Amino acid sequence: MLTKKADPQGTSTRVVVGSKNPVKVGCTREAFLQAFGGEWRVEGVDAHSDIPAQPRSESETLLGARNRATHAKNLLPEADFWVGIEGGVAEDPVGMYAFAWIYVMHHSGKCSQSKTGTFYLPPPVVALIRDGMELGHADDLIFQAKNSKQKGGSVGLLTQGLVTREAYYQQAMVLALIPFLNETLYPNK
Repeated sequence: MLTKKADPQGTSTRVVVGSKNPVKVGCTREAFLQAFGGEWRVEGVDAHSDIPAQPRSESETLLGARNRATHAKNLLPEADFWVGIEGGVAEDPVGMYAFAWIYVMHHSGKCSQSKTGTFYLPPPVVALIRDGMELGHADDLIFQAKNSKQKGGSVGLLTQGLVTREAYYQQAMVLALIPFLNETLYPNK
């Protein structure tokens, strides 16, 4: 069972994130430290999502997160955890909203997932996405930003920095760790 002292032998535990995006690596590092304490070696690798660059549904986005974690495991099978994070958009009667799915795999075979909160995108951004543009590129164009998805992202731009992309993902990452914080309540799947 993982405890607040995740590393009883004094060596760090290795977590591989299926992306080199500093936001995704950073939120993973902070979430594992927050949840378990100890020392964590968190690194990112280029792992494909095997879905379109801009996922347009809940299921497609979750599949992208799962695929990133699986590819990270294939690249570095000696790690303890593998993480996939995938941002996506979907539409409902109110409009187009953004969110991200987190998928966590452990060397024991246990897996978990969690989703961020959602927020609605402004019409100019929605129009660009409907025309085939990726959300990050649409944000850069509308907000005159550069590479915003590796910084504050849509959520940071729209909240004027009150919620950063890293903080937005970090909470969902902690939620995805619930089965590892409560192993007796969540048997391996």
